[in-house]
Amino acid sequence: MVSLGTEWIVDAHGCDPASLRSLPELQNFFARVIRELGLKTAGEPLWHVFPGEAGITGLVLLTESHLACHTFPERSFAAFNLYSCRELKEWPWADRLTAAMGAQQVRVRLVERGER
Repeated sequence: MVSLGTEWIVDAHGCDPASLRSLPELQNFFARVIRELGLKTAGEPLWHVFPGEAGITGLVLLTESHLACHTFPERSFAAFNLYSCRELKEWPWADRLTAAMGAQQVRVRLVERGER
């Protein structure tokens, strides 16, 4: 069986609601993920900031696939998804999300794609 990449599904609970509403903080976080994993962007990131106290949705197309997030400040929760068709080193999601957004609990699931 040949893997066609890995998908990281990351749930961050207990985050600081202000961080989850901050476009600059999320943009910086995306830039860090991309830089530290040596990923390449294939276009400008797309961001949608919901009005009022709501969250933000972000997506960046990568030559390797994509990085996405959706934040729920009212629930102190952020969902991240990174899919890469090439092998990547392990990345410290919990440490980085704790430092960047005050996450109190981070769950990381890995899914190997393309296997039968």
